[in-house]
Amino acid sequence: MSDLIDRVRRQWGEVRPELDTSGMAVIGRVLRLASLIRRDTDDLLAGHELTRAEFDVLCALRRNEVLNPGQISREMLSSGAAITKRLDRLARMGLVSRTASERDRRVVQVRLTDKGVELIDELLPQQLAAERTALANLSEEDRRTLAALLGTVLETVEGVAR
Repeated sequence: MSDLIDRVRRQWGEVRPELDTSGMAVIGRVLRLASLIRRDTDDLLAGHELTRAEFDVLCALRRNEVLNPGQISREMLSSGAAITKRLDRLARMGLVSRTASERDRRVVQVRLTDKGVELIDELLPQQLAAERTALANLSEEDRRTLAALLGTVLETVEGVAR
């Protein structure tokens, strides 16, 4: 197998042979895969005038039914201001509603509208199908192994980031 990442590593080997580019074999491929998959996702969402971040908000609400903006912010690792901007746009599109909590009127509860549920229930299966297509050449065992290995790397990076 030879791909862009192999070519880049060979080029660095010629220019700077003392550098250890072994990490690039994994990280470079993960980043390239993420970029290509994100492009396909962006194309799918653009047809519905959604960004990936807005799609992620809608998915979080679909999984949880109701969240407040702070919970959405923590779940998505985004700033409160960014979440507010996304929620404003999604509300204008008729995909989410915001209401004051009955227990504490200062707390806003966000939920999907029927239109929002319908849209996510249409888009998510398409997104999942695209992900399955990307993994089509891997056996089920290879998928589990890859998921576990990437999970280990993610734990390491998340631990460093804390």
